[in-house]
Amino acid sequence: MCTNEPRSDREGSRAGPLPAAKAWRAVARCVVASARMLATGVVHWPRVNVGRRLRFADGTTGEVYRETAVALPPVEPCVLVVCFRLRRVRGRGHLLFRWESWLNTPLFVGFPGFVSKLWLAADEQGRYRGFYEWDGADLAEHYARSLWRVLALVSEPGSIDFRVVPGMHRDDVLADPGLLEGHTSPTIADWWCPVGTS
Repeated sequence: MCTNEPRSDREGSRAGPLPAAKAWRAVARCVVASARMLATGVVHWPRVNVGRRLRFADGTTGEVYRETAVALPPVEPCVLVVCFRLRRVRGRGHLLFRWESWLNTPLFVGFPGFVSKLWLAADEQGRYRGFYEWDGADLAEHYARSLWRVLALVSEPGSIDFRVVPGMHRDDVLADPGLLEGHTSPTIADWWCPVGTS
């Protein structure tokens, strides 16, 4: 499950949200960069993964309902997984959130290092996940800690968490989750760790 303690898997470090002013400045810069990227057509929405179900080590599953990508192969690939549980959203509210989430695109594509994101629908415990590929583990963590401030506006307290796993391509991990062996710790909750797809 998403824990109450903010953690990053990278080198065992522990990290929560960035200081508010720093995070909101980063989000503002991202929105400006995103507008340019969207206007010039470098952002794409591939359909190949839509409908795919990811199974996680905690026994939950999430279905990919959207993918967002840019055509920039990473130099220092890493996997980033973010989770949160929306506050007071039940039933049909989840469908409305998935429609509304198109509007959230400018909040992440302009962050330095963004490569791709799989948007996963709420799992059996009501948690949403973003399953990303990023270029640079430090940049991925900076994004996740900035995003935290945005998610905190709409998420249940204690439900936001993230993991960064450096040196991995997202699609390689999904094709063979065994690649994560040696990159995980038994003390870390397994909500983020994929074990298979269908």
